[in-house]
Amino acid sequence: MPVFDFSDTPNEKKDPECTYEVFYSNESEATPEKPILILDNSARQWKHHSGGIFTNPSKRTTFEFKEEDGVFSADILEIDARFTSLLRWLGENHINVRLSGKNQENGYAVYKIRETAFGGGTKLSAEDGFLQFMIDRLLASDAPAEEVSDEEEEEVGDDMKLTSIQSITDFMNCAGKTMPDNIRLWARRNLAVARSHEVSPEERRHAQRALSIMMNIQWKSNYFESIDPEEARKILDEELYGMERVKQRIMETIIQINRTHTLPAYGLLLVGPAGTGKSQIAYAVARILKLPWTTLDMSSINDPEQLTGSSRVYANAKPGIIMEAFAMSGESNLVFIINELDKAASGKGKGNPADVLLTLLDNLGFTDNYIECLIPTVGVYPIATANDKSQISAPLMSRFAVIDIPDYTPEEKKIIFSKFALPKVFRRMSMKESECIVTEEALDMVIKLHENTSGIRDLEQAAEHIAANALYQIEVNHVSKVVFDAEMVKNLLS
Repeated sequence: MPVFDFSDTPNEKKDPECTYEVFYSNESEATPEKPILILDNSARQWKHHSGGIFTNPSKRTTFEFKEEDGVFSADILEIDARFTSLLRWLGENHINVRLSGKNQENGYAVYKIRETAFGGGTKLSAEDGFLQFMIDRLLASDAPAEEVSDEEEEEVGDDMKLTSIQSITDFMNCAGKTMPDNIRLWARRNLAVARSHEVSPEERRHAQRALSIMMNIQWKSNYFESIDPEEARKILDEELYGMERVKQRIMETIIQINRTHTLPAYGLLLVGPAGTGKSQIAYAVARILKLPWTTLDMSSINDPEQLTGSSRVYANAKPGIIMEAFAMSGESNLVFIINELDKAASGKGKGNPADVLLTLLDNLGFTDNYIECLIPTVGVYPIATANDKSQISAPLMSRFAVIDIPDYTPEEKKIIFSKFALPKVFRRMSMKESECIVTEEALDMVIKLHENTSGIRDLEQAAEHIAANALYQIEVNHVSKVVFDAEMVKNLLS
C-alpha cells in the first residue's frame, strides 16, 4: 500500500481571492467608456500603451505591467463577462500582450488587447491577428445569461475529452474500473494496437478513434432512481391534451420502474395517424425519465451499414448512427426515439435496416462494426413511432408494447385549437389575446374545415395563419384588434 509523505505541506493554505466583478455588456465595440476590463490604478497611473502578462486570472486576477523601472502588478477590478475565458487562457499560457487603456476615476479602462511576441515569449497562434479575430468574435456575441463561477467550471469534465493516447492511458490506469469488464478488456487490447508500430498507421488511427469514442461515454448501471408520479403526470398534462388511455399506460411504466428500479423489458411503439402527437409523447417520456434522448429517422436510412458502422479495414471507416448517438449523449442510459419505423426501406439488396434494431431492442447488447465491442443496452429505452403497424415485421412488433393513438374528436380539436394552439402562436408572435379574437362561430368553422384531418398539426397551421393575418391587419391597417367570424375564417383558410 503506497505511503504519501505530506511533511513538506504548508500548515496553512491561503484561500484564493477573486478580485474582480463581472459586468454584462452587448456592446459591439470597446471604448474607454465601455471597456473590456478595468484594472486598479490607485497606486500607479498606467500608460496609454502598456505591456505585460495576465497572471493567475482564474484566482487572484492580476496583470503584471512590465515598466521601464520594474514589474508592477495591478488587480483586475471588472471584466466583461464575454472575455473571462479569453483572459484566463492568456494568463495560463503566459501570452505577452499590449494593452490600450485610459486612466479614469474607477480605474484603468482597457479597450484593446494586442498580442506581442518578444524575448522568447509564447505566441497564442502561428496566425497573425488570431487574438484580434477572437476579440472581434466575442464583441459580436451577446452577453452570457449567467456567469459560472470558476470553482463550478473546474468541476465540469465535458470539455476534457479523452483523445490522446496519453490521456486514454491515464484514464485507464486511474478510472478504468468505472467501465464494464468487457469494455475494459477491449480498451486494453485497442490501446496496445494504438501504441504498436507493427501495424499500419491507419490501424493505429482507427484504434485511437474507437478508444476516444468509448472512453468518453459514461457507462452507467441499469439502476434507476424512483420517479415522482405526480411530477410525471404534470408533465404529461402539459404536453398532451386528452389521451387518457395513453397517459395511463405511461404512468403504469413509471410505477413499474419505481418498483423494480430497472427499465421495462419492452419499449413503446406509438401507432397513429400523422400529426397526432406521437413524437411529442416520446419527448415527454424522455423528460420524465430525466434521460438524454436521440432521434433515429428510419425513413432516411436505406442501408443497414448506416446503423452498424463500417469495418476498420476501410480507410474511410466510421461508426454507425447508433454508436454515434451514444457518443453524442455521453452516457449509456438514454431514450432512443425511433421515428417512422414502418417506413424503413429494404435497401439495395443489403438487407432491411429495421432488422438491425433487433439486437438493440433485446437488451442483450449491440455490436458496432467499427467499434467491434459489445455495447450494453440495458439502460436504453426505445420509443418508436409509426403510422401503419402492418408494415412492421412481426419480430420487431414483438419487442414493443404497442399503444394505438386515437384520432381527436371535434370537441377535443376545438379545445386544442382554442386553449393550446392559438395561445402558443400568440406567444411566438408576441401578440396579445385581445388583438386576435376568434368567435365561437369562427371556431366551429375552423373545426369544420379540418374535420377530415387526423391530427393537430393542421390545427396549429390554421392558428398561425389566423394570427398572422390579424398581425398584418394591425400593422398595415393600424387597427387595434381583429375579430374573426365564420365567413372570415372560411375565406382565409379555404
